[in-house]
Amino acid sequence: MNPVIPNPLIAPSRWLLLSEARVGLDLARGLLGSTRKLPKGHGPVLVIPGFQASDFETALLRRKLGQLGYTVYGWGLGRNHGKTGKLLPKLVEQVRALHARHALPVKLVGWSLGGVLARDVAREAPEAVEQIVTLGSPIAGGPKYTVFAQLYRKQGLDIDKLAAGADAREASRPLPCPVTAIYAQRDGIVAWGSCIDAHHAGVTHLETSATHFGMPFHPQTLKLIADVLAKAPRG
Repeated sequence: MNPVIPNPLIAPSRWLLLSEARVGLDLARGLLGSTRKLPKGHGPVLVIPGFQASDFETALLRRKLGQLGYTVYGWGLGRNHGKTGKLLPKLVEQVRALHARHALPVKLVGWSLGGVLARDVAREAPEAVEQIVTLGSPIAGGPKYTVFAQLYRKQGLDIDKLAAGADAREASRPLPCPVTAIYAQRDGIVAWGSCIDAHHAGVTHLETSATHFGMPFHPQTLKLIADVLAKAPRG
């Protein structure tokens, strides 16, 4: 799927931010939803939370994936404080340990910033990662096209420089495994256009109607994830 990328990219409007109030409905749908008709799978799955989220917010997603036959792990690093330089080595070590334990490469599901981290884990440990699914992850521009842009500015950070650096890294570092990027045009936290990977032609893009905060809960998102994870691994 090749969606049209909005031009120019802009951070979500306050009206889209208000749409995140639907997260309670997304959660209710997720709690009531059944996995009975979803494709089954097997092997290790690591779920990485988004910025300021933890394993608590991904618990329902992990439980549902466990019901489908996967051995599912939370990242176990507390809240995602966003200091990727400190988090990445720990995640790489964890993924390599899971790979050794199961004698199988790991499937990574990363929500928002967690998806950005998942992509870098695969680059650092390509032998240990089978595939990646990102949920509302800002691939283009880093934090520039998110509601956190102003927060970064207040901290004295040059978000234009950060965006240029993020884009340059993406352009120069190929992805070693299949990646599926799930995005929502109604995302009130991350501009959906920044979830589109313009650097790597092999990335598959899929749309969900979930809110950004509701992506780990929404039944439509779960179905997309289940369909992708159940695909045959790379040869």
